[in-house]
Amino acid sequence: MDERLGARDWAVLLVLAGAVFLEGIDIAMLNVALPSIRADLGLSTGMLSGVVSAYVLGYGGFMLLGGRAADLLGRRRMFLFWMGVFIVFSGLGGFATEAWMLLMARFVTGVASAFMAPAGLALVAGNFPRGPRRTKAFGIYAGVGAGGFSLGLVVGGLLTSLGWRWVFFAPVALSAVILLAAIPLIKDERVLPKRPKGGFDLAGAFSVTGAMLLLVYGVVRLEHPGDGVWVTVFTFGGGLAFLAAFVAIERRASHPLVRLGILRSVPLVRSNLSALLFMASFAGFQFMVTIYLQEVRGWSTVQTGLAMLVAGIDVVLSPTVTPRLVDRFGTVRVLFGGLVLGLVAYLLFLPIGPDTTYALMFPTMLLLGLAFSLAYGPLTMAGTEGIHEDEHGLASGLLYTAIQFGMALGLSAATAVQVAVLAGRTSDGARMDAVSAGFLVPVVLAAGAALIMVFGLRTRDAATPAPESAPVVTASERV
Repeated sequence: MDERLGARDWAVLLVLAGAVFLEGIDIAMLNVALPSIRADLGLSTGMLSGVVSAYVLGYGGFMLLGGRAADLLGRRRMFLFWMGVFIVFSGLGGFATEAWMLLMARFVTGVASAFMAPAGLALVAGNFPRGPRRTKAFGIYAGVGAGGFSLGLVVGGLLTSLGWRWVFFAPVALSAVILLAAIPLIKDERVLPKRPKGGFDLAGAFSVTGAMLLLVYGVVRLEHPGDGVWVTVFTFGGGLAFLAAFVAIERRASHPLVRLGILRSVPLVRSNLSALLFMASFAGFQFMVTIYLQEVRGWSTVQTGLAMLVAGIDVVLSPTVTPRLVDRFGTVRVLFGGLVLGLVAYLLFLPIGPDTTYALMFPTMLLLGLAFSLAYGPLTMAGTEGIHEDEHGLASGLLYTAIQFGMALGLSAATAVQVAVLAGRTSDGARMDAVSAGFLVPVVLAAGAALIMVFGLRTRDAATPAPESAPVVTASERV
């Protein structure tokens, strides 16, 4: 089958990939700008953490609902509408003069991303037929998305030097261009399912959103293990109670928001767990390396961003090399190779010291770029592998929920370890000890991701149970 993409294919793909790039670069740029935001608005450490947490809560809390909304209400409709919401509230964040304004803007921006991301991934699957063309499309989509995380550090450093508000205004300009191009280009040929009698599963929607909000908030609270332990315990307890209620509701619902049988898909569960741990390891490492370079070494935000620039090699390799490797060796083997490279990268960084030269850091940054090249694209492929077309949005929502949970978990775990080791000490040696301990977190998480994927090398993916009204799609078919 011809894998070449036509001019319109490229235009559609660049629009959809531009949206996921926008999400990645938005998160990365904000992380670099946080110290400048605190200095200008006079935010406390807790409030500054809340700026990041607000986005995580909105994104992780509404992701499953966003994925199912794309299936039921239309992927194109959800993609365009929530892109518009993203533009408005990202701009409002740039005009913020009070902490509450910034928190509100980041929360709603996260909600917009939660609806936009699964719709975009489902549109990629729907606009490109199975086979080499879809594999190549996923490679480009994932490469551009992963590049947002790495290039965002560099761009964020440059924009912050002009003023932190540009970190919010720049995504507005980019997303406006994407939205204007998407309106005539993006098509959703899929016939929407008929509206269920009695309406949609509102009880399921409210319960799962409550569960996701509380569980993500509980993970965020782990950053400060000594601050309100019982509040954290009750938060997790409430999240689990909502989750149990959601499962009970879905089992009885005639038209459930989430068909629980989808979780019997071995490839889906394995890819989601691997994505969670892989992104957790990267989020933990990104946070710790920023602390190391800026607070221990005294590097500027621009120098810190440039140090990570080589990791952006995935922007080039993901769309060019990864699809060919997947066609030759299969999704699971390529994905496993990427996870192992990530583990090796973090291991190489463990001997870092207060005077380590950048030449010794460079192999880790390069290997991280290679790891993302081999892992991120195949994760998006595996996340919808064997899933019926009517549930692509749901499968995408599950994948992005796992990614967001992973990033929150990795950041919180690394922060908790660093705080525990530092324990009020302020000497240079104490800061270095805390950072060194924090770098162990990505190693453990990456090892877990690789271990899970080992079972994928040994077992054959089972077919995903499909709805009775839909034909069965086997896991051997790439989606």
